Amino acid sequence: MSAQILVVEDELAVRDLLAFHLMRAGFRVTEVGTLQEAWAHVAGADAVVLDWMLPDGSGIDWLRQLRGTLKGERQPVLMLTARAGEIDKVLGLDAGSDDYLVKPFSSAELVARLRALLRRTEPARVHKVGALTLDERQGTVAYEGHELSLTRREFELLAFLCASPGRVFSRTELLDRVWGEDFLGTERTVDQHIAQLRALLKADLIETVRGRGYRLKGSE
Repeated sequence: MSAQILVVEDELAVRDLLAFHLMRAGFRVTEVGTLQEAWAHVAGADAVVLDWMLPDGSGIDWLRQLRGTLKGERQPVLMLTARAGEIDKVLGLDAGSDDYLVKPFSSAELVARLRALLRRTEPARVHKVGALTLDERQGTVAYEGHELSLTRREFELLAFLCASPGRVFSRTELLDRVWGEDFLGTERTVDQHIAQLRALLKADLIETVRGRGYRLKGSE
């Protein structure tokens, strides 16, 4: 199941934009505009995107309180604010923020930073699909016991497919989820990387579904 992100932001236009990009990247999103509402939803969140200034208080003060709770000790929090000064960043990090992103922001960077924060708190995932073994934490891939040398993007693409074996993904969806929606390349980029993976695996594990896209055969 995809990660649940709690967005705490009082500006409706910004909140809607955040939710749009996060859902497009595959996250589930809960949006709130006040700190009081945030308390009602934070327990069910895998990560929090937190504005600094909210109508009912300071995001910094709220974050300090969150860090005093049992789950909040380790819950990933990304501060998102217009305050770009070095002192402001230090205050945010000292209060317990795991990362700090200044407005205006790149949607691709926001998604990448959230994924990085979530990886730090997730248990290591080892995918085994048939004779293929992919270890996300170690960054290794082996097929029939032989370790393969993949580029970073090849690894990310294969890891994404391994997470949902049997599911068909369109080229557009793969571009958005692996390369990021700000990527300026074409769907041909996906085809090239699929061809490279097939050559490395020396097996037809990645199936082309005519008119729909690609899927990884087998089940974990």
